Amino acid sequence: MAASGAVEPGPPGAAVAPSPAPAPPPTPDHLFRPISAEDEEQQPTEIESLCMNCYCNGMTRLLLTKIPFFREIIVSSFSCEHCGWNNTEIQSAGRIQDQGVRYTLSVRALEDMNREVVKTDSAATRIPELDFEIPAFSQKGALTTVEGLITRAISGLEQDQPARRANKDATAERIDEFIVKLKELKQVASPFTLIIDDPSGNSFVENPHAPQKDDALVITHYNRTRQQEEMLGLQEEAPAEKPEEEDLRNEVLQFNTNCPECNAPAQTNMKLVQIPHFKEVIIMATNCENCGHRTNEVKSGGAVEPLGTRITLHITDASDMTRDLLKSETCSVEIPELEFELGMAVLGGKFTTLEGLLKDIRELVTKNPFTLGDSSNPGQTERLQEFSQKMDQIIEGNMKAHFIMDDPAGNSYLQNVYAPEDDPEMKVERYKRTFDQNEELGLNDMKTEGYEAGLAPQR
Repeated sequence: MAASGAVEPGPPGAAVAPSPAPAPPPTPDHLFRPISAEDEEQQPTEIESLCMNCYCNGMTRLLLTKIPFFREIIVSSFSCEHCGWNNTEIQSAGRIQDQGVRYTLSVRALEDMNREVVKTDSAATRIPELDFEIPAFSQKGALTTVEGLITRAISGLEQDQPARRANKDATAERIDEFIVKLKELKQVASPFTLIIDDPSGNSFVENPHAPQKDDALVITHYNRTRQQEEMLGLQEEAPAEKPEEEDLRNEVLQFNTNCPECNAPAQTNMKLVQIPHFKEVIIMATNCENCGHRTNEVKSGGAVEPLGTRITLHITDASDMTRDLLKSETCSVEIPELEFELGMAVLGGKFTTLEGLLKDIRELVTKNPFTLGDSSNPGQTERLQEFSQKMDQIIEGNMKAHFIMDDPAGNSYLQNVYAPEDDPEMKVERYKRTFDQNEELGLNDMKTEGYEAGLAPQR
């Protein structure tokens, strides 16, 4: 059955004898035969194809051949009998090589102009003596000679010269002068250097003395650069960039909530703060525009520490009141001189100064509604007044006292003004929590290792 565009392997009219059995598939060595004008069996494959110049049907000829001492290539040629347009190009039949190659040929005689050259699309051609270069991918690949490369360059430069001369372009005269220099190279009036640099490693310049060494030809193999690999499409895809983690230390986050006093909609501001020589904490503050209620709370930004912390400060001067202080919800406070102890969760978490915490304690005790009014015990009122006076003396620095913070979770902090040196007035102790303390923190029932085994039967 005949069809338009059928492949005709061989000269027209060739008779093919019927075969009793299908022939085995041709091997690569049979497909790619060494190039030779004396090999009559090596014939191009002809394919009818569309001419892109006149849009009539022309003929494309493909020849699969092998360059001696090189590798397999595909030579293609198109010609149109209607408009006369023709085109030739070459493609490598192999893969891109592991390394790029650079051929440096010293052309000294007319015989060097006849050397066969395989120039792929990715090869750049340079003639340093004329400061001339044909960039990569600016021309199709070609199977030609050194003279053919120069002739092709001359044709490319002459192509638009009539238009330049008609426009009286100043570059037309300079290009004419350069074309004269290229034509002189074809006569080898003086030695020159031809460099073919191909990152794909698939270009070739013939060595007529092969397998002996050619003194006029230097072949250099090199590792491709990242840019060359990208040009050839070999560069591996860059690993997906991890989304940048937002730095929340310099941002104040806001979220909607309800006021704990009047239940009106309000906004809570939250900020992550790094305490020097300690850890990160989260400060949250709520301000209600409806009733004016304001509150703030501090949460630890880390996990429960392996050991509990007990901090004992000997207050000797009013300057101690300026020390920064972080009291977590799990921290209890004790002042032995006042026989006072503040339990866990009272006052919540706070990030303030020592003076600020002592004032909050004084206000909590002296303004307790159960200790005020007509029903209050006179003796109790006197003790509260005495407590308030002594607390004022401690805040003013007129009374020495010990301030103890005991946090089983290890998430409380009191500033060391001598840091990184030890503070002579402050003692920090680390201790192992008791079973009851772990129970209060909910750690006894928390299983962080081997919990998968217990869940397996339930699945």
